[in-house]
Amino acid sequence: MSAPAAPLLTTPLNALHLELGARMVPFAGYSMPVQYPAGLMAEHLHTRQAAGLFDVSHMGQLKLVGPDAAAAFETLVPVDVAGLPEGKQRYGLLLNDEGGIIDDLMFFNQGGDTLFVIVNGACKAGDIAHIQARIGSRCQVVPMPGHGLLALQGPQAAAALARLVPGVEKLVFMSGGGFAWNGVELFITRSGYTGEDGFEISVPGAQAEALARALLAQPEVKPIGLGARNSLRLEAGLCLYGNDIDTTTTPPEGALNWAIQKVRRTGGARAGGFPGADKVLAQIDDPALLTRKRVGLIAKERVPVREPAVLENMDGQAIGQVTSGLLSPTLNQPIALAYVQSDYAAPGTEVFAMVRGKPVPMVVAPTPFVPTRYYRG
Repeated sequence: MSAPAAPLLTTPLNALHLELGARMVPFAGYSMPVQYPAGLMAEHLHTRQAAGLFDVSHMGQLKLVGPDAAAAFETLVPVDVAGLPEGKQRYGLLLNDEGGIIDDLMFFNQGGDTLFVIVNGACKAGDIAHIQARIGSRCQVVPMPGHGLLALQGPQAAAALARLVPGVEKLVFMSGGGFAWNGVELFITRSGYTGEDGFEISVPGAQAEALARALLAQPEVKPIGLGARNSLRLEAGLCLYGNDIDTTTTPPEGALNWAIQKVRRTGGARAGGFPGADKVLAQIDDPALLTRKRVGLIAKERVPVREPAVLENMDGQAIGQVTSGLLSPTLNQPIALAYVQSDYAAPGTEVFAMVRGKPVPMVVAPTPFVPTRYYRG
């Protein structure tokens, strides 16, 4: 007999989700809302047109504290940590010794020798243990269990949030700071994972429900589940950890070279010095070393193509695999992220996805599929 599965964890908004009629599913060890009664399509389009509130409290929040924190963190990620100005946020990748991606994350320079880090929910226990083991002797690794995390996303997010928290409208994309609401300390960044303008709000767990209710009381804001979060991020061409990137993919294979700043690359002032650096930098310097690459795909027929559909060339040879795919609610066309052999990665290349034994023609397309609308001031 197999051991019984561990009971699902819940976020501080669990009672609110149930009250709102959410359909709950297991995700990253948590019971999470996949959709509300309005349904995925309506939730997706509402976020694109107004503002959607997402519960992302399953994600891991931690702080790295100490004068050596930035230099220590740079030994784990291939990005520029030391050069990140106070008040700014950056996307990062935690790599293993083979250059594979342990997790993708966001980190923020809070000043006072403190980095605030947000990691994926399914990876957080492993990530925190990894960080503690590798750099715990150089800085304090301080997990923040019990903290809630809300994402308010969409073109009307700033107007809705500014009514409760005046001043947030002055933030620009990938900046943030400390704010207060009804005496509650909040940490807010202007960022998110939908391709829209929006904010991520770290709030003490005990006050998360009250804040969520106050936001949902704003006329622009509706609750949005994981289903629409997935379709929004896919339209924005953003990776889902575990689907589109994992420990077997390097940043260059995952088309994430943009996340590796010049200072950490060959010839840069702080080149290398991160796990798997030799392999990763060699692949950046000589793309011919890549045997496969992540690409965007758009189907020529209205047949949804989902992961893990196999991709074939004209001659019926397998040349890759879909890692995320669905019918885009905004474009009303099937879109996907996939890995293909490098010869098939050029935009405009035709490939065929096998769906129930039939080939569906798809074309390699640049991402994002839907233009992003981040607020840069």
